[in-house]
Amino acid sequence: MQAYETVIGLEVHVELSTKTKIFCNCSTKFGGEPNSHCCPVCTGMPGTLPVLNKQVVEYAIATGLALNCTITQQCMFDRKNYFYPDLPKAYQVSQLYLPIGRNGEIEIETESGMKKIGIHEIHMEEDAGKLIHDEGDCTLVDYNRSGIPLIEIVSAPDLRSAEEAIAYLEKLKLILQYLGVSDCRMQEGSLRADINLSVRKVGAKEFGIRTEMKNMNSFKAIARAIEGESRRQIELLENGQQVIQETRRWDDSKNTSFAMRSKEDAKDYRYFPEPDLPQIEISNEWIEAIRKGQPELRDEKMLRYEKEFGIPAYDASIITSDKHLADLFEETVALCGHPKEVSNWLMMETMRLLREEEMDAEQISFSPIQLAKLIKMTLEGKITRTIAKEVFEKIFKENIDPEEYVEQKGLGIVSDEGILRETIQKIIAANPQSVEDYKAGKHKAMGYLIGQTMKEMGGKADPGKVNRIMKETLDSL
Repeated sequence: MQAYETVIGLEVHVELSTKTKIFCNCSTKFGGEPNSHCCPVCTGMPGTLPVLNKQVVEYAIATGLALNCTITQQCMFDRKNYFYPDLPKAYQVSQLYLPIGRNGEIEIETESGMKKIGIHEIHMEEDAGKLIHDEGDCTLVDYNRSGIPLIEIVSAPDLRSAEEAIAYLEKLKLILQYLGVSDCRMQEGSLRADINLSVRKVGAKEFGIRTEMKNMNSFKAIARAIEGESRRQIELLENGQQVIQETRRWDDSKNTSFAMRSKEDAKDYRYFPEPDLPQIEISNEWIEAIRKGQPELRDEKMLRYEKEFGIPAYDASIITSDKHLADLFEETVALCGHPKEVSNWLMMETMRLLREEEMDAEQISFSPIQLAKLIKMTLEGKITRTIAKEVFEKIFKENIDPEEYVEQKGLGIVSDEGILRETIQKIIAANPQSVEDYKAGKHKAMGYLIGQTMKEMGGKADPGKVNRIMKETLDSL
């Protein structure tokens, strides 16, 4: 078999975090009763006119700047004409001729190193509704999503593997979340990707015939779809057959794709300028105001954590890999002033519990105040680290107040030397062999006796005093 190269371009549809839809005042809140977030405008009633949501434009500009795009200062909307049951107007308001952002790029990192991926364009558009295929012989339509504002980010065909595609999507997702323009919740449809893929012989300059797989909403499924479709096209070419330009549906449960329809070109949509919306004029002042208001993005934040807080590069990369985690870190540090302690609690106990509970970082419910209280109590010697871990698990799972919990359960550190000496004498009496080992010069035996003492006292004994009193007692025997 000859060597082939996979060529991939991604069209990423991003649902913007505005409170209202792109051309009307209907709510964009996820869920709700079917067809309860609708009005005559977003359901395409005759005689209605759209009014552009200014925040949609601002979010699109902010995204364009973050992706190093040129902002189109005189841009416009176009009508994309086609009939789907979930699009009540039988056309979609989108952008073809003058999209709001063009010619950008972002840098990704894979095992092969750093690589720049071109951004062909960013355009604004409205979402369609949702079809629900009933168990009976009918299809239901929910128009709640119709008119929700989207930006579509179209990459150049610069991606060459599933690994690169996922690295690109992860980088894009983080940029969008840090900007605050989208929550990017793929399970709710806030981030979806269409995969344009072709293969060609290694060294060939011409692209092969491409297929498109639409509305992918899982990184794992996207990786499997890229690998599966690449394999299918190579097998076709090796068997002397042709790849047909078409739209395909990826079935993740069967790990294969199926033909849906022939691939449309722009001419099939009969685009023309949207007559009900004027051209958008974007001034230099508007762009600069948005640029100045841009938040710190992940790459900048990661470097700052290393320099300002002395956090190891690996830890900084993990903490900043989720905006919620980064916000939790910074707010807790601001409250307690111990960045390395905060980092350790997030990197060790938080990540452990997230894995055990199979949760994402954005599902963390405890507050910076709770974590800051726990850290202060530990550093001030009010509780031992063993107890602190126990309390943290309660904070993580049950959202308790650590100070109240420690007081109610009597988990405060025991420093009373009388109680400590009494317990140590008891442990020494119960472990004569360990005492003999210590006397014979095996000093690890003392560690065992200390461990037994801490266990006897439920992890609440003052470790420093236990160490001192244990050594004094053993040396006096």
